[in-house]
Amino acid sequence: MLYKALNISKQAVHQHKSVIDRKMEELCYVAMIVEQVRADHPTMGVRDIYYMMRPEGIGRDRFERYCQELGLSSVRTVNPCRTTDSSGVIRFPNLLEGLAITKVNTVWQSDITYFEVNGKFYYITFIIDAFSRMIVGHSVSERLFTEDTVIPALEMAVRFREGVNLAGLIFHSDGGGQYYSKKFLELTETLHFRNSMCLYSWENGKAERINGVIKNNYLEHRNINSYEELVMEVDRSVALYNNEKPHIKLHRMSPARYEKKFTFAESDFTAPEGREIRLCSQKSRIEMQKKINKKAITNKRQTVNLI
Repeated sequence: MLYKALNISKQAVHQHKSVIDRKMEELCYVAMIVEQVRADHPTMGVRDIYYMMRPEGIGRDRFERYCQELGLSSVRTVNPCRTTDSSGVIRFPNLLEGLAITKVNTVWQSDITYFEVNGKFYYITFIIDAFSRMIVGHSVSERLFTEDTVIPALEMAVRFREGVNLAGLIFHSDGGGQYYSKKFLELTETLHFRNSMCLYSWENGKAERINGVIKNNYLEHRNINSYEELVMEVDRSVALYNNEKPHIKLHRMSPARYEKKFTFAESDFTAPEGREIRLCSQKSRIEMQKKINKKAITNKRQTVNLI
């Protein structure tokens, strides 16, 4: 009756709500990356950050106003995802408090970071096993939307642990918009995961440290000039980290060796031969990412751009 009285269809209302939710999601993604840029470049102006990010659908002036409203135009920063509960943001309790992690596939932790190539930002998502520090999933994207970042990374992680019952696994992250988006929550529900979130960055320290390790120990030393080259180098860096890099917390073993020595023999996880180090080929990873980006762009045409 209400819809009829207002001379508007129920479908139109829901479509409008979806557009608003999408806008809020995108703004939260942008703010998250601005925070990281601000940490790396404390005095960089918001306008300079805008031209490095070039976020789709957000004009320069709106970007600057948004950053000013959140205090992101100054050196002092705040996390907008911690102050937007009134707009419908879903938060989950931190399930890691007091938890002893004694085997693989108990907790996966995830975070998103950026990497600059020739003045343009690309976004890298990592998912690690909190017990072994193994990077079980990752993605490289040109956009910050959920379908470009955390969903491809999570799908890779599930394939990486093929044949394992992952029900009950805790998926831990920060309050980034990707981790409470409808699409992501539908996927974790299907997998029977338990969602966990932190209030402070140090409560997701393992995932954040992976960002620095891959970027500073590997990618910064490569000659990367394109998105395709970045995808290949991230794949290569993850393989080197997982299979060769000694870790002080793992008794100077690599994550793959640690899992073999301390986990496989006594857990319900038995990897197929060579599975622990196998990643998608570089060519297939690039083609898969291109398909994801193409699909995302097609879906985006159905939404209203922010001006």
